[in-house]
Amino acid sequence: MIYRMMALNIDGSVVNENGKIAKETKEAIEYVQNKGVQVTLVTSRNFASARKVAKALKIEGPIITHGGSYIAAERDRPIYVNKIPENITYEITQFLEGFSSQVQLSHEKQSIVGKASNQSKMTSTLSWERDSRFLYSKQYVNVVSEHLLENPLAVPKISVLLEHREDVWDIIAALKGMYEEVDAIPTSDHTIDIVPKGVSKLRGLMYLSERLGIKKDQIVMVGAGIDDVDAIRCCGLGVAMGEAPPEVKAQADWITRSQDLKGLPYFIMELFRKQHPIPFLKKMNVIRS
Repeated sequence: MIYRMMALNIDGSVVNENGKIAKETKEAIEYVQNKGVQVTLVTSRNFASARKVAKALKIEGPIITHGGSYIAAERDRPIYVNKIPENITYEITQFLEGFSSQVQLSHEKQSIVGKASNQSKMTSTLSWERDSRFLYSKQYVNVVSEHLLENPLAVPKISVLLEHREDVWDIIAALKGMYEEVDAIPTSDHTIDIVPKGVSKLRGLMYLSERLGIKKDQIVMVGAGIDDVDAIRCCGLGVAMGEAPPEVKAQADWITRSQDLKGLPYFIMELFRKQHPIPFLKKMNVIRS
């Protein structure tokens, strides 16, 4: 099989727990790009943060951000955007604040972050501050819903960090019954992303690949999180990082090494070193478009 696109989740795949990108990872991604393979990021991060990662990797094309609801190469020129309406953003935020939680509204320009309740700040630091090298503008407020009363906002994604893991599935079930306009996606044992109905990493990836004329079976997807499972399962080659949860590994075609053992660059070099450059394959009529 000839692979024409490589899609990468950021956290746990490209960026390590210290917020850094290994030199070997940068070199491996550059190696693939030099072969004419399209490289993109598929992430639940906001666009501004993800774009800084893309620039560090010299990725100039569109990236899939906000869990699939915002796709762009430049912030002010999205090729796809889908947002939760202002009134529903407010209502869901108010509902989430009834739990022991911290709410974050992710906009392409900045995020609004609420005060963590019941001392869940330590967990929030672990979950949301790993990208400290790639932060974008954040506005911290005491109560997000009160802020929205004076500053209504439609957003691509609402994230919530919960102190009690048992609240995750209760909230998902409740939102499913309350709103047809959104989907609630668990991203860890303590976090949920709420996005516009029909939005997902997989659908964002399929939207972008179709625009680029790349077939699903020509895509390699590398992921490490629960929200990467659909894309790992449905692409031509699904790859799970070595430290990915068991349910992610179970859907992968290839389980690479851990980040500490340079799992991403190892996999890239193993897979792509035998593939001829895409321009050469087109010239030889192996690829016709």
